[in-house]
Amino acid sequence: MRKILFIVAVTLSATMFAQKQIDEGVIISKQTMSSDNEQMNAQLAMLGDMTTTTYFKNDKSRSELSNPMTGNTVFIADNNSKKSLVLMDNPMIGKKYMESDISPSEEDAKGISIEKTNETKTILGYECTKYNVTMNRDGADVQMEVYATDKLKAISQQATTFGKEFSGFPMYMSMAINQQGMKMNMVIEVTDVKAEKVADEKFNMTPPEGYSKTENLPGM
Repeated sequence: MRKILFIVAVTLSATMFAQKQIDEGVIISKQTMSSDNEQMNAQLAMLGDMTTTTYFKNDKSRSELSNPMTGNTVFIADNNSKKSLVLMDNPMIGKKYMESDISPSEEDAKGISIEKTNETKTILGYECTKYNVTMNRDGADVQMEVYATDKLKAISQQATTFGKEFSGFPMYMSMAINQQGMKMNMVIEVTDVKAEKVADEKFNMTPPEGYSKTENLPGM
């Protein structure tokens, strides 16, 4: 068994490294969902735990989510140009892409309330600030607790509509969703952060061949 002092030293060095600003690397997140409806829970169980891989470099980010039931989804964002590209390869709709502006608009701000609290939590060595967020979209009421850090220069797809009152990358998001009496809980938490080189081609915002343009994607 390793000496306690060695373990403490390793832990402290890891925490000090994590607190540095990281401009380039990879973030791994896990998403889990549950419901108070048995039929819905059975469908969610088929999805299983979903993992998102986010690549980031300077002001650009790319998130990839793959699932046997819902297909592949890629979200690419450029914070300089304020543009984003979503690619969806879905068994139901085929290969579609959608381009949009990630600058928060007055329309986006409607139905959203954001409270920055003084509460903090350390997640994977990163000190995170807690935000309380309430949203009403498409008939759904959403209550959220978000813990975000300003040490990761990455763009979160979920946070692009929060506006100037919110800053940082969410390390933990807990959502309670109520839509027409049906309740669902969703948790998204970062499980790993790696500071490493990322190829520029990851952030190519030219839609690939075989994808057709759309103005509306499921879940967007």
